Amino acid sequence: MRCLVSDCGSTGEESMKLYRMGAVALICVFLLGGCDRPDDKNEDEESPPIPVETSLPVRGDVVAVYSGTAPIEAFAEADVIAKVAGEVREVLAEEGDDVKAGQILARLDGDRLRLELNESQARLRKLQRDFARNRNLKEKSLISEGDFEKIQYELEALQASYNLASLEFDYTQIRAPISGVVSERFIKLGNTITMGEPVFRVTSIEPLVAYLYVPEREYRKISPGQPVRIDIDALGGEQVPTAVTRVSPSIDAETGTFKVTIEILDPERRIKPGMFARISIVYDKHEDVLQVPRSAIVDEMSTISVFVVEDNVAIRRPVQTGFAANGLIEITNGLDDKDHVITVGQVGLKPEAKVTVINAPDESPSDSTEESGSVTEGQD
Repeated sequence: MRCLVSDCGSTGEESMKLYRMGAVALICVFLLGGCDRPDDKNEDEESPPIPVETSLPVRGDVVAVYSGTAPIEAFAEADVIAKVAGEVREVLAEEGDDVKAGQILARLDGDRLRLELNESQARLRKLQRDFARNRNLKEKSLISEGDFEKIQYELEALQASYNLASLEFDYTQIRAPISGVVSERFIKLGNTITMGEPVFRVTSIEPLVAYLYVPEREYRKISPGQPVRIDIDALGGEQVPTAVTRVSPSIDAETGTFKVTIEILDPERRIKPGMFARISIVYDKHEDVLQVPRSAIVDEMSTISVFVVEDNVAIRRPVQTGFAANGLIEITNGLDDKDHVITVGQVGLKPEAKVTVINAPDESPSDSTEESGSVTEGQD
């Protein structure tokens, strides 16, 4: 009887263990099944359309330029130097005055030089009379050829001495060497100045010039006559049109640059020497070309492309680009005028993704088809 009771107890315990294991397994199956259902539901659901903005390409002219900076300089400038010493008796020009070449700017005390000139003139007149008298005697053969030549040489030497005295006396009148504007006056009335001392500075501002030093790799692009746009900060962003005047035929071996001279005409004299200028030389122009906003360009893996919308789907379209200007870039191949190009929302966008356009479908990047700005292919 003991054995039977013992066997019955063992069988009951084993049954309970089996029952518990089966219950645990069933719970795990239900849990695993419950975890799988949300994933299946996410896979079945479609992703919502991605909001984007689009625009139509525009047509217009676009130019390529070389851009650089340079100070505005005077075409000619000269320091007026005192050629004789003396006291300043008159000042006849002030800073800002227009002067002509040869115009008297100031006068020095010339009393001593005047007396020396009068003395030289008196001796010259005496010798001229003696020469005329000896010439008559020579014609009558009353003096020798040697004596007559001696008097002739003395006359020539005295004439040269008189001319020198006359020139030094004329130097007491200080004259402008070039036409222009008196940009600086260094002397005051009553000053005693020495020979070689600067007294005025005259600046020629018609025309003004800018010298732009361009890298040698741009040499074939720049030539005289090309249009130039100059922006001067002091004029509040107003552009001054002009053209390339001269291009140096040689390259500086030390800097690897060549000099481009640009003359600027400014009848109103708003531009002053020393002003800072931003210079854009237009060296090429493409007319009536297709353009899209630069922001629409996607450059990945050395492939340039844009996204266009077709039936609310983003299609990636490889393109070829040309010049860029004012936030727009030229498309030479890959698009036409009716393509709706994605301009906002294309970053990270996958091809064939569904999109929804949130702006007007006919909105374009620019309503203007005027000539675009510059392509900065090089900078000084």
